[in-house]
Amino acid sequence: MTNISHETKLTLLYIALAFLFSVALRFIWVVQFSGYEPFYFHDQFMINTNDGYYWAEGARDLLSGTSTNPSAKEFFDTFHQLNDRSPVHSAASQLTAFFALIFPSSFESIIFYMPVFLSSLIVITIILIAKSLKNLEMGLIAALLASIAWSYYNRTMIGYYDTDMLNIVLPMFLLWSIIWAIQTNKNIYLLLTALDILVYRWWYPQSYSLEFSFFGLILVYTLFFDKKNIYNYKLLSIMLFAMMGLDGFTRAGLVLVSFYILNKKQFDQYIYYILGLAITIFLISGGLSPIIGQLENYIFHDSVSVADKGLGLHFFTVMQTIREAGHIPFETFANRISGHTVTFIISFIGYLYLLYKHRIMLFSIPLVGLGFLAYVGGLRFTIYAVPILAFGVAFLITEFASKMPTKKLKVLSMIMFTLAVLYPNYKHIDEYRVPTVFNTQEVQVLETLKNIAQREDYVISWWDYGYPIRYYADVKTLVDGGKHSGSVNFPVSYILTHPQEVAVKMAILDVEYTEKTFLFREKYKEEIKDKNITVFSNIEQITKDYDLNDTNDFLALLGTDIELPKKTRDIYFYLPFKMLNIYPTVTVFSNINLMNGKQGKQPFFFMSRNFKDAGDVVDLGSGVRLNKKDMSITIGKDTLKLRRFVQTAYKADKTYAVHEQLLDFQSNLSLIYLSSYNMFLLVDEKVYNSLYIQLMILDKYDKKLFEKIIDNPYAKVFKLKV
Repeated sequence: MTNISHETKLTLLYIALAFLFSVALRFIWVVQFSGYEPFYFHDQFMINTNDGYYWAEGARDLLSGTSTNPSAKEFFDTFHQLNDRSPVHSAASQLTAFFALIFPSSFESIIFYMPVFLSSLIVITIILIAKSLKNLEMGLIAALLASIAWSYYNRTMIGYYDTDMLNIVLPMFLLWSIIWAIQTNKNIYLLLTALDILVYRWWYPQSYSLEFSFFGLILVYTLFFDKKNIYNYKLLSIMLFAMMGLDGFTRAGLVLVSFYILNKKQFDQYIYYILGLAITIFLISGGLSPIIGQLENYIFHDSVSVADKGLGLHFFTVMQTIREAGHIPFETFANRISGHTVTFIISFIGYLYLLYKHRIMLFSIPLVGLGFLAYVGGLRFTIYAVPILAFGVAFLITEFASKMPTKKLKVLSMIMFTLAVLYPNYKHIDEYRVPTVFNTQEVQVLETLKNIAQREDYVISWWDYGYPIRYYADVKTLVDGGKHSGSVNFPVSYILTHPQEVAVKMAILDVEYTEKTFLFREKYKEEIKDKNITVFSNIEQITKDYDLNDTNDFLALLGTDIELPKKTRDIYFYLPFKMLNIYPTVTVFSNINLMNGKQGKQPFFFMSRNFKDAGDVVDLGSGVRLNKKDMSITIGKDTLKLRRFVQTAYKADKTYAVHEQLLDFQSNLSLIYLSSYNMFLLVDEKVYNSLYIQLMILDKYDKKLFEKIIDNPYAKVFKLKV
């Protein structure tokens, strides 16, 4: 039996300690909310990220049946209905379904706990990289810090079921294999590097830019510092074969064939031909287009997008409303990477010193660069810099400890400084009490809807709720967390924020044209791919089909008795109470002149939960006061009359009561007191007459148009009758 070296034993011990530490701190959330019923459904914790329901839907559909179709793509297509956007082809869904088959746990438990164990694998890569630098203690400290640092924890905590649970683990494995490849020149690392790229691309298709950055650094290193080393060209060649813009099975085949050839000494004389072939296929199969696309999406985005052809419509882009895609303050940037501004500064200094002492770590620059992109591109990127900057502070700690006169002082100093950098991150974890996406009663609404609606029916709601709706109700949606461009958001925003009659017409048109467009895309997919046929947005195609050239004319037409397409399926409206919090944002997407991009005047919407009754006056906050004597409203220095005062409440028998007091029809403002929610709404007539306010808040729905099928304080569901 082979003796295991002391270094290997220590490596395994440190990995085990760091892994257990990472897992244990992620269970703090479970301890905090254990027994809290609103976070449970069917006696299982629910997840706390909207996007998780997307992958869960795909895994659920994969587990729902079997297929004998030999074609991989068609095989997965048999598990779901057409045009339902179920991600059965995604790695996250496939891996989840696999785990659900082999582990004796409920599906809900698997998706809830997966992030804990998969994300904690990062400690392995960190400690292995440290081993290559002959500094295992640095690896342990860096692994402890990186595994719980703010942004890494936030996006991999328990219940945060999303691709982030491996999005940093896999590139860190790639960095490790590249470092060991350059250091050892062993052929096994050629294969490991290529396989990691294959797995990384399978798991996260957007990984292309990071892979190419690693490739670029190796190329620069080779040309300027080690151009006579044949091994470097082997590494570049096999990376290119793995990075091609081809399907995964083809790339895997190319990698295996190329590794077989590159592993043979007699083929070394042909290495430049092999590299040339790899470059040629690489360029033909896609080139740099994915990188350009990502930069356009996250950096060079405008608040209004303009269609390239047709009517040249202008849509409001969703990137301007997503916090993770916007600029962030330096303190937030530093905290998310290292847990504290001071720790970040020390970590950055330590990282520079680490680069000076160990030049091989220059290959980590792509991860740091992508992480620092967060300062201008949005906080979602900070996660990439976390493990590398953790190396920086860990290196300084071990360097300082090495100067201690005794081993005892060395160990004590490392423990003391490690606890100091870990503590702010532990405090963050303890205070970061994220709720589940939906509470129990909200999910019960959707489960009830599942028993009423058919799988081909549509449920209209804002895109924030699209994934959970599809997962729990098993229906179709118009928008969701991945389908929310300005062109698809416009009609849904219009439906929710306009009067019932015109909203209903828009709903029927948008649903039917969504299905019609899908069938058109399927029929002419090759022509569309070759750009011989242009597919316009629903709103543009509808405008053209009514023989109009101006969307404003079409919107005006909705107010008339127009002919609508035949309804081929039922349409439901899911209206959650929580949408009140984002109502102003929802309005922005349809409050725009599509012909010139000019934003309309934002409707008046004011919500108050922290108000104070001071006798004759109710202080609603932010300079807004209700004068109870004459029922007028004061906004700053202006006192205005109210059009109406409305009070709503759920009674003991769970019925919803609405009392409306008409005051002055010359006024444009109405005050609504939602007593069951202990809050006030001050809105203008446009907001007051919107479908969402009328149906969800006031329960004033047109019974000729709608049937209310589900009603509870958290959400209401209406079925379109016409």
